[in-house]
Amino acid sequence: MKSIQKLTLCAVATTLLLGLSACSGMSARDKSTAVGAGIGAVGGAVLTGGSTAGTIGGAAVGGVIGHEIKK
Repeated sequence: MKSIQKLTLCAVATTLLLGLSACSGMSARDKSTAVGAGIGAVGGAVLTGGSTAGTIGGAAVGGVIGHEIKK
């Protein structure tokens, strides 16, 4: 079961990275927010063993940090 979770996490991360490559019309601040949210989501999922709350929490925290970095 752990290998399925790891495979799912890798698939989500890959999809996220490919999706971000289509964001050419975004400002630098918007891109930082999106990248921060993606990295936070992956980090939250890894740290909490793939729980939904950890993934969403990580995405929220990462998005805020990414947004504040480009101020």
